[in-house]
Amino acid sequence: MIRRLGSPLSRQVGILTRRRVDVMDHGSVAERIQELAEQTAIDHGVELVHAEVAGPEGHPIVRVFIDKPGGVTHDDCSDVSHHLSTVLDVEDFIHSAYTLEVSSPGLERGLYKPADYERFAGHLAKIKTRSPIKNQRNFRGRVVGLADSQVVFDDNTSGQVRIPFADIAKANLVVDVEEEFRLAREREATDRHLIRQNS
Repeated sequence: MIRRLGSPLSRQVGILTRRRVDVMDHGSVAERIQELAEQTAIDHGVELVHAEVAGPEGHPIVRVFIDKPGGVTHDDCSDVSHHLSTVLDVEDFIHSAYTLEVSSPGLERGLYKPADYERFAGHLAKIKTRSPIKNQRNFRGRVVGLADSQVVFDDNTSGQVRIPFADIAKANLVVDVEEEFRLAREREATDRHLIRQNS
């Protein structure tokens, strides 16, 4: 769900416009958006995966990723978008017209919090670090878990490594194609079985 924010007179479904002189620096804006998005997600019974400010300074993009068991729907994204845009209008701290995007994190969701590495232990992922570990900055393999503020990771090249959480520049899950095919075959077999039972 994408909303463009600028003057309140041009309000449409998913599109708003407004102007404002900023009194906060970029870091403060991002932190405040994170807080407001977190509360909005709680109010709507979804998980805030991540919120960020990107794009040019004159026309920033506010990206909010939400999730829930079973996945989020278009209505979830729309509801959070409407609520959050209203709160942002009331708070009125973003310095210029901006675009608000609220969406699902997708199959290759980002890993942003320490708890993500516990939750997704056993899943395939890729991690990029700020500084080299064992002469390597890009890792691809399976998340083992979290220990002492370090991500334990089974890398396809280096074997098991410990990556300080603070040193992770970017990380996200990787779709396990074989696992997805296996699950699809299981679902297909279950569907065939149910059809035979009901016929």
